[in-house]
Amino acid sequence: MDRINVTKTYLPPIEEYQHYLRQIWSSNQVTNQGPLLKKFEKETANFLKVDNFHFVANGTIALQIALRALDITDGEIITTPFSYVATTSAILWERCEPVYVDIDPETFCIDATKIEAAITDKTKAILAVHVFGHPCDIEKIDDIAKKHNLKVIYDGAHAFGANYNNRSLLAYGDISVGSFHATKPFHTIEGGCVIAADKKVSEKLELIKRFGHNGDTHYMLGINAKASEFQAAMGLCNLLHIESIIEARKSLSELYDQLLGADLRTDSWRGSTKYNYSYYPVVFGNEEQLTKAVTGLNKENIFPRRYFYPSLNKLPYIIDKHPCPVSEKVAASILCLPLYSDLAEKDVKRVCEIIKSI
Repeated sequence: MDRINVTKTYLPPIEEYQHYLRQIWSSNQVTNQGPLLKKFEKETANFLKVDNFHFVANGTIALQIALRALDITDGEIITTPFSYVATTSAILWERCEPVYVDIDPETFCIDATKIEAAITDKTKAILAVHVFGHPCDIEKIDDIAKKHNLKVIYDGAHAFGANYNNRSLLAYGDISVGSFHATKPFHTIEGGCVIAADKKVSEKLELIKRFGHNGDTHYMLGINAKASEFQAAMGLCNLLHIESIIEARKSLSELYDQLLGADLRTDSWRGSTKYNYSYYPVVFGNEEQLTKAVTGLNKENIFPRRYFYPSLNKLPYIIDKHPCPVSEKVAASILCLPLYSDLAEKDVKRVCEIIKSI
């Protein structure tokens, strides 16, 4: 029986990738802002309908250079405890302090009604996550940020292809970042992006991601966040298929809804949202039920994933463990089921039968 993982990397027809490989061999340029990278940046920005788009090596360094570009090198950053660890890692790596605000129990995004109470004279920014591709309360967060003169960074690792109010989710905030990791519906093998609202910030990002210099003139401290031509080539291929990928994931998600909807709670999203079906999370009544489900599925060679566990405020290296009871409860009982574009309907049915039997 074939192994079924929580996700499966989409690979385009090999001939499409070979088309770009021949261009790489012809140019003999594999990195350093090559022609395919520039083409990918232009075409992806057009797809998303955004300006100031930067393709970088991965989503984690995208967060780090976003903080640098906004001159946030110390102080407190209000963030969510319900995300992949990279959101917190980037804050800590840049010598800032994460201040956790609990999540909305329906969307699993940061609870915007609780943000203001967490603001102090050390607060520099709000770093919120569009969890599973669902939009945060963008309007409320924007109002709070303007009132308190704070920067807003959105971690849109799950947001590629998702829209809110007819705009890409990656178009909001002072900076939005994305992840194009191979586990995502849209990927460049490894990779990520940074999208800046302000042109001057975008110009800083361009320098920061390339060691802070242009030619032989050095302007500022920078780092190596460059992506390669091979990553750009994969992105150009997958950009042609992303809409059909999302449509296939939508169909499978609706089948899950049909088979499990009455038995397990899933997430919900705000109105005016075009969803990208990046994950299929289900919430069990408690952690014991989740553990039984995982054990039963694993016995059948099916491997879901506990996205996201633990609640980040419980990480062992977090000193000030802000209590976040909603996030802690959700993290203990949420499970993402297998979802990828060529997952067979019979396998979705098998997953659901096993869960319901347990």
